[in-house]
Amino acid sequence: MSLVAGVDSSTQSCKVVIRDAQTGSLLRSGRAAHPNGTEVDANAWFVALLDAIEAAGGLDDVDAVSIGGQQHGMVLLDSAGRLIRKALLWNDTRSASTAQELIDHFGAQKLVELTGSVPVASFTSTKVLWVLRNEPEIAAQIAAVCLPHDWLSWRLAGYGPEGESPLGPDLSKLATDASDASGTGYFNPVTGNYLDEIWEFILGRVPVLPEVIKPGEWAFASNDKNSFGIACGAGDNAAAALGLGADVGDVVVSLGTSGTVFAVTDRAVVDSTATVAGFASASGSFLPLVCTLNAARVMDSFAGLLEVSHNALGDLALQAQPGSAGVVVVPYFEGERTPNLPDATGAITGLTLANNTRPNLSRAAIEGMLCGLADGFAVLAEHGVACNRILLIGGASANPAVQAIAAQVFGVEIVVPDAGEYVADGAARQAAHALTGKPANWNIEMQGQVAAQGHPEILKQYHAALTAMQLR
Repeated sequence: MSLVAGVDSSTQSCKVVIRDAQTGSLLRSGRAAHPNGTEVDANAWFVALLDAIEAAGGLDDVDAVSIGGQQHGMVLLDSAGRLIRKALLWNDTRSASTAQELIDHFGAQKLVELTGSVPVASFTSTKVLWVLRNEPEIAAQIAAVCLPHDWLSWRLAGYGPEGESPLGPDLSKLATDASDASGTGYFNPVTGNYLDEIWEFILGRVPVLPEVIKPGEWAFASNDKNSFGIACGAGDNAAAALGLGADVGDVVVSLGTSGTVFAVTDRAVVDSTATVAGFASASGSFLPLVCTLNAARVMDSFAGLLEVSHNALGDLALQAQPGSAGVVVVPYFEGERTPNLPDATGAITGLTLANNTRPNLSRAAIEGMLCGLADGFAVLAEHGVACNRILLIGGASANPAVQAIAAQVFGVEIVVPDAGEYVADGAARQAAHALTGKPANWNIEMQGQVAAQGHPEILKQYHAALTAMQLR
């Protein structure tokens, strides 16, 4: 039996799954926590990776590994392979001004044509430019720029700071894949090339950038340090799509720390409004994606406010009618990425003495969370992205109220896969592909589905609230 390991190094934790390369059967798993914050010492991620691997029983019997990781995070290395500052994560919005600077210099349309996306504060390009503008002494030391999954793969392969790692600081060995590179703001997902002209503006020079490895190829072959090979890895959303077996006609809605709506397509989507990010998929196609900063944390906040569990919040929500009797939650608690409002705050509107009830507040919280994603879903449809069903994933997707309300807000069939570590599973599929030479064909079990239930009044009411607040 050949074994593969898939890793999900996310914002909050590192998860490792060990699977049979042929059947996909889960054999064991492990997990370790990450520190909180939008600015994190990347060494903590590597420690968590090693801890999660140990919790999963180690890699001595594993033939191939692949790492899926949070997108956009900026990891800066000097010429000796050392980290020169804490990594800035995707949800660090301090670089909103430099995102605008890039747009002002190149123009939104040109950036979309070059990179597939209009940059927002999440993108790596904006973060490096922020470092140049605010920490020039750090910028002067930059020898290489990579992403969380790139750096972790490099470290796991045995590379790292001079004098501390068995294979030394060979920056030329850094590797990534197109899905993660496509979220940087300096990579063309259609041509597969980095964009020197953007780097000349960002930093005045082109640093060492990870080699882009294709699906099914090794980023690092087995060596004297490791008995396993390391595949190309992927950005978290692309890995999740791969783990779910998503195909053309499937749209994935993920409810985690952030919310995302994305689809696997056979052509690139170009959207100059910056609503859709034109990313690459983990399988060699495209992954148009819309992201919101506020998803499951909205439910966390209201569950805390009402002093109930997530399940009890859902039970309360189902006691209210669609539209929550006029109560609307605008869920911009952490600013927002889509629409691009990094300084926005959340709000509750439409309250009266009659409708100010726990059920209405509970339902409005879930409706608000989903309405932001439904707007992104509508933009994907405008660009011709087909949708036969929505695959609803993420921690909040198991809540029956979320499933039912999603069918009403989106107006299409909702299918909920069995609970699992979809990003880690997608990475495991990548490892199996590199090991066997062909894409993994593993069965995906579904735990339930909800038929489409159109309630357009929910979105109409939400849009009216945004208009009244001059947010739309």
